[in-house]
Amino acid sequence: MKSLRTFIPIIILLVAWEAAARSGLWSRIVFPSLVNIGREFFLFIVQADAWEQIWTSLYRAFGGFALAAVVGVLLGMLMGRSQLVAGLFDPLFSGTYAVPKLALFPIFIFVFGIGSLSKVALIFLECLYPMVIMTYHGARSVNRVLVWSAENMGATRGEILRRVVIPATTPYIFAAFRVAVPVAMIVVVITEMISSADGLGYLVIYSLSSLRTDRMLAMVVVIALIGYALDKLVVLARDRLIYWEKLDTYYV
Repeated sequence: MKSLRTFIPIIILLVAWEAAARSGLWSRIVFPSLVNIGREFFLFIVQADAWEQIWTSLYRAFGGFALAAVVGVLLGMLMGRSQLVAGLFDPLFSGTYAVPKLALFPIFIFVFGIGSLSKVALIFLECLYPMVIMTYHGARSVNRVLVWSAENMGATRGEILRRVVIPATTPYIFAAFRVAVPVAMIVVVITEMISSADGLGYLVIYSLSSLRTDRMLAMVVVIALIGYALDKLVVLARDRLIYWEKLDTYYV
């Protein structure tokens, strides 16, 4: 019953869409039927180069995400445990967080070229902010009693970092991962729509320019399924690695 409730909003949305498509009030170009969207989805999946297009977008997204994860977690930990580092970088990240990084994409193209490197660089920049800020606040919010207890038991600074600070910050790091993964997918699709001849974003804009809204929406479904699968992978990894956190959380 619980798993069924999860799909109720999706079912309602699909029924409403199909009703709008069959009402005749709007053009089929604007509201293609679910049958047409499903057919285009199937035709894409069975194509020989479908997985190549998916992989092209994924390796760009993963490239920027992985770089942001390494740099962001390290910098966030340093900011959380060092007042000097926090004083240097906190104003920079806080002051520029609201700046739309996508506006810098023409500069990235000029510097890194029109290929994958400019897209990976922009994804890295977009994902870096949630990584740094959430890791930073996680490292700062470590319970002082735990740190003092470890010090009283003779733990060195390295042992406190490894056995107390990092485990306490890990839930924040995985929360940053859950924020950054969809950001990476959004940015890779947008940048491929702007300047690319391959990838899922290119297929979206090419289908739209050809007035094939059904094919475009089929690509949107593919992107949504990939995003859902990636989020579930992050949640699965979090539950396996941070098994103690779910002992403190519950639903009423």
